[in-house]
Amino acid sequence: MATLKVPTQTPSAAEDAEQLHKAFQGWGTNEALIISVLAHRNAAQRKLIREIYNETYGEDLLKALDKELSSDFERSVLLWTLTPAERDAYLANEATKRLTSSNWVLMEIACTRSSRDLFAAKQAYHARYKKSLEEDVAYHTSGDFRKLLVPLVSTFRYDGGDVNMMLARNEAKILHDKISDKDYAHEELIRILTTRSKAQINATLNHYNDTFGNAINKDLKADPNDEYLKLLRAAIKCLTYPEKHFAKVLRLAINGLGTDEWGLTRVVTTRAEVDMQRIKEEYHRRNTVTLEKAIAGDTSGDYERMLLALIGHGDT
Repeated sequence: MATLKVPTQTPSAAEDAEQLHKAFQGWGTNEALIISVLAHRNAAQRKLIREIYNETYGEDLLKALDKELSSDFERSVLLWTLTPAERDAYLANEATKRLTSSNWVLMEIACTRSSRDLFAAKQAYHARYKKSLEEDVAYHTSGDFRKLLVPLVSTFRYDGGDVNMMLARNEAKILHDKISDKDYAHEELIRILTTRSKAQINATLNHYNDTFGNAINKDLKADPNDEYLKLLRAAIKCLTYPEKHFAKVLRLAINGLGTDEWGLTRVVTTRAEVDMQRIKEEYHRRNTVTLEKAIAGDTSGDYERMLLALIGHGDT
């Protein structure tokens, strides 16, 4: 469930574009006006505002925002203003660069988006970077990481709820056999996790737990410091219990040595229109403090106000 709060009666895109243009005029920028508009419009509305702004003022809204804003607030506004597909394409591209490389972000995008959303992100990647996400992931990764990540970003899973229980039983045994042999990058293990529907994977892992007495991620902790196994466990969590993954990312971003603003911004901007309500509930359950309180205690100014608006704090 999303936390984005959109007013019942919203101004036209032309009126919103005009308000944003006014926010850039005169001495200083009216950040509060920018938040009041953009943090309370859905993806389709933001896309239309960008189109109207460009038509009316002859400038890309993103470039105007880039000139007027700075620091973490700028990054949060720019990421949020992109369409979900554009945002995922940008995040994935950043994750393949040497200085900002992140197998975790690539895995997160591949495992927590619907098949259509992942496909749309790959189309946006083609359009913006003139190459495929798959080729960049293959080029910038190696070894077991490449074996896992390339099929993850290449897949188009069935998104329905139909489950084959016989198949789940058989594939639970395959997974257990490969894990018992410590063959964590075996092609059959990777095939199951990268091609089966999320509903089918859930059924398979329930069989695994019931038959072999352990949750699969417990059996994958043979070497807690192995980076590939960490990524594999996180992929399974993202496929089966994404709010738990995101709540952990937020906790580490907020409670770590210095705030990880990039991780915090990424999760809030990518999940506010999807499942942030469930993430907030999971965060509260595991940390005994609300996400609103945690963000307010660790951020400040317009950046804090932008994040709190996106997670549904306060009135529209």
